[in-house]
Amino acid sequence: MGTGHFFWVIFYFASLCSASLANNAKINFREKEKKVLDQILGAGKYDARIRPSGINGTDGPAIVRINLFVRSIMTISDIKMEYSVQLTFREQWTDERLKFDDIQGRLKYLTLTEANRVWMPDLFFSNEKEGHFHNIIMPNVYIRIFPNGSVLYSIRISLTLACPMNLKLYPLDRQICSLRMASYGWTTNDLVFLWKEGDPVQVVKNLHLPRFTLEKFLTDYCNSKTNTGEYSCLKVDLLFKREFSYYLIQIYIPCCMLVIVSWVSFWLDQGAVPARVSLGVTTLLTMATQTSGINASLPPVSYTKAIDVWTGVCLTFVFGALLEFALVNYASRSDMHKENMKKKRRDLEQASIDAASDLLDTDSNATFAMKPLVRHPGDPLALEKLRQCEVHMQAPKRPNCCKTWLSKFPTRSKRIDVISRITFPLVFALFNLVYWSTYLFREEEDETF
Repeated sequence: MGTGHFFWVIFYFASLCSASLANNAKINFREKEKKVLDQILGAGKYDARIRPSGINGTDGPAIVRINLFVRSIMTISDIKMEYSVQLTFREQWTDERLKFDDIQGRLKYLTLTEANRVWMPDLFFSNEKEGHFHNIIMPNVYIRIFPNGSVLYSIRISLTLACPMNLKLYPLDRQICSLRMASYGWTTNDLVFLWKEGDPVQVVKNLHLPRFTLEKFLTDYCNSKTNTGEYSCLKVDLLFKREFSYYLIQIYIPCCMLVIVSWVSFWLDQGAVPARVSLGVTTLLTMATQTSGINASLPPVSYTKAIDVWTGVCLTFVFGALLEFALVNYASRSDMHKENMKKKRRDLEQASIDAASDLLDTDSNATFAMKPLVRHPGDPLALEKLRQCEVHMQAPKRPNCCKTWLSKFPTRSKRIDVISRITFPLVFALFNLVYWSTYLFREEEDETF
């Protein structure tokens, strides 16, 4: 019994010693990592001001490979012509001065959080307006040094970038916004940026934008030459398509409704002056307010946009409906004047006929009355006989359907209203056909190129 107890005591102490040795081994391993960092980055051993050598230790330019992960695209502003993006930016290059022993694969890489301790490429975003790093809770940046001297730099940043836009097809347009990265001081003789092989740009899944859709993105090179030399440059072109459904509901359908409401005045009585004037002025002012609101959300550009054509034509139709009532009112007064003149003429003719009949009555004592063989030109009886002869002498004409239909409306003012009821909708439908076919086909042509 004592021997068994002694055996368990020895086993317990042996397990404690093995655990202590394991902990010491772990601590010693981390101590080794610290020693490696001190060894390769110690004072007088590494100078961050000197760029790395070229491929295979040559005197060629240092090669830096870039890749991006687009985390989100916040806003795309048409007025300021800019967009905001948050991304994880990564650079990778080889610095042979940072090679170290990985202790038989135990040290996969060393991690740093201070970028100023190693040489860094002088990259900048050439179309940047504003930008900031993220420091919540800790700075979102790290540097990994691999045993072969490869350095990986990763950081999360938010940028506001300029995006010049062509708004000729607005809101049926597509916009290309670029992200440009270039070297500020090192020329291509010392530093060259290259896209990482494989998949250099990645975009987060389920990226939702309020008024745009990211259709695709392309990577390219954009080296620039200046008086001081040629500088390496990379760019990403993001192709955005504007969502048309918002503008269809907010702009196009309301404008169509305003134009159609302005046609209601054609069906009102021409004597209803207050109703027709108030309807025309109200639709005109509403259309003008709608146009002003649209232009307020866009930058003042020197060319005509697709939305300008639409609002301009709709405003013209509404204004034309108001002018049509002015023409109807003028024609109505003209018809009344003609009717009064005809009434006076009929009264004069009736008076002359009555005078002639009175003259015949005074000569009733005679056996017969001799009628004059020659009548004066102004004699109403002669004019009436002459019209009857002309009617019998004229050849019969084919009836004109338009004139026959218009003859149902005796006054010119009523005819203007009836013609406007047909002409305005037909012309507006023709405009819609030309407008949509022109801009939709032009959009498809721009997409092919």
